[in-house]
Amino acid sequence: MAPVAADLAIVAVKAYDTDGAIETLRRALPADSEATILTPQNGVGNEERLAAAFGADRIVSGALTVPVERTADRRIVAANRGGLGLAPVGSSAHNWLVATFARTAIPVWVVADYRAMKWSKLALNIVANASCAILDVLPERLVRLAGMFELELRGIREAQAVMQAQGLAAVPLPRYPIRALFAAAALPEPIARALLSRRIAGARGRKPPSLLLDLRAGRGRTEGEALSGAVAAAGAAHGIATPVNATYARLLEQIAREPAQWERYRERPGVLLAAVEAEAAAASK
Repeated sequence: MAPVAADLAIVAVKAYDTDGAIETLRRALPADSEATILTPQNGVGNEERLAAAFGADRIVSGALTVPVERTADRRIVAANRGGLGLAPVGSSAHNWLVATFARTAIPVWVVADYRAMKWSKLALNIVANASCAILDVLPERLVRLAGMFELELRGIREAQAVMQAQGLAAVPLPRYPIRALFAAAALPEPIARALLSRRIAGARGRKPPSLLLDLRAGRGRTEGEALSGAVAAAGAAHGIATPVNATYARLLEQIAREPAQWERYRERPGVLLAAVEAEAAAASK
């Protein structure tokens, strides 16, 4: 691969492919390149890995909230709602990049704290994602399964708790009112259900969430480690119990590595609930 002079490189791979993307960028960019590197990836940890490889001042964190899906004829279609959040990882403001995206049809906003932005997006990405993947159901069915809505609330509360422990404030994202989500999740279950269940069920329509797509594709890996796994890791570091997200991360890895294990959980919420309670009991000892 011959190095290419560039002003901007966008890393848009799955979180588990970030290390491979780093090696590709090292080959693709000249040794003296000062190209800005934008990462709109889901999950947390990607910015830190890119900064370690190329320097924090070259990295810009992104949070894309424009829904994208593939149609039956395999075309990629983006919705006309949402936007793009940008936050510098280092001390460079990258105003030229903000101005460039501001000239597009995508609404752009700038956030000072990239970690707060990415954790806010993560808190939204975990809703009806890992649980749908493990049970092999779509969000609209998930909220009707016994006990699963309550489990979603617990998972959201865990994410909020670890954000607070890290001193990270929720960052409003276009189309994704994270503060409203946290406020609703803190309410008694019947009220929270009235406020959130229809929104969770309808947020993606009948579109399978990303982790379910990972498992159905049989890739052998999922982004669970950068999503629920990140919540569990941060919880462990701060002494906060996260049995829901810890169970989700463990089961996603297990099913991805051994697909035969999926049969144990498909459309069996009781088995998943039991696994979470076992995790909670073990953590309390």
